[in-house]
Amino acid sequence: MPLFVQKRGVDCLSSTAELFDRNPHLQENARAFHSKPLVDVDPKCLLYVQQREFAATTPADNCVSVIGSDDATTCHLVVLRHTGSGAVCLAHCDGSSTWSEVPLLVKTVTSLSNVSKEGRLELHLVGGFNDESKTSHKLSLNILAEFQKQKEDIHLETCCITEMNDIVVDGTHRPVIYGIGINVKTGEVFPASFTHKGPAEELRSARTFTGGQMAEIYDSSRGLVKIGPCKWSPNLDIAFWLAQDDDTILKYLSTSPMAEPPHFVQHMKSTIQFLLQHPNSDSLFPGGQPQLYHRTEQGDWERAVQS
Repeated sequence: MPLFVQKRGVDCLSSTAELFDRNPHLQENARAFHSKPLVDVDPKCLLYVQQREFAATTPADNCVSVIGSDDATTCHLVVLRHTGSGAVCLAHCDGSSTWSEVPLLVKTVTSLSNVSKEGRLELHLVGGFNDESKTSHKLSLNILAEFQKQKEDIHLETCCITEMNDIVVDGTHRPVIYGIGINVKTGEVFPASFTHKGPAEELRSARTFTGGQMAEIYDSSRGLVKIGPCKWSPNLDIAFWLAQDDDTILKYLSTSPMAEPPHFVQHMKSTIQFLLQHPNSDSLFPGGQPQLYHRTEQGDWERAVQS
């Protein structure tokens, strides 16, 4: 039972309601989290994480002050932090391979933490809502179950998931919070929105759209965002979607058509256009090398020239 709430082991769960019933303070924490102001994060200090990506760093990082992610409807945003070293990881999980993703996050944070340091691993979960197909609920339970299986002791601090992240607007269930940030220096987790989702936003979306698995996108020792190399084959059939109306795209390309943010359809179309413009992924990764981006003095991510 290495998942703890207030130093008590979490037993096997059959529902998220069971977790909240047994731990009323988790409900209070979730409500307190809702009431925090939404922060529009300055892109100059941000490392943005897309769906099926994760990134980790430490407070010593001079390039990144906030790791963040948003646009989560049924997806869950997972933050794992070691209180001794301050090493922190944020992942945007969609349920594609939870069993392999959770150990990866734990390993990443522990490898960035000095083993001899005092402190503990703390977990913050935000995402999902009461969707009709219960996709959020299944993902909540799967993530909690995987953390229970880890050999390290992990302390659940924030649990703003599924029914505790649900609001009804005009008769439709939606998430209260779609995005979060974590302050790398202080460890504070907060509701957040992001105007800039780069670098290489379309390339990264294309990787996920074509079935790419969870990928680590940042090398904190060098301050570099690292994308790919990715693999996909030409698929002209996807051009079909560009001619469809918004409702059709939402119905077939979203897990939660009624709850998506307003830019969802445009985001899908631009991802498909990118794939049609780059039918073969090899051309984007000369010599089979990843695309690397470093932060300029002005705070922008810029493609690094590889010798």
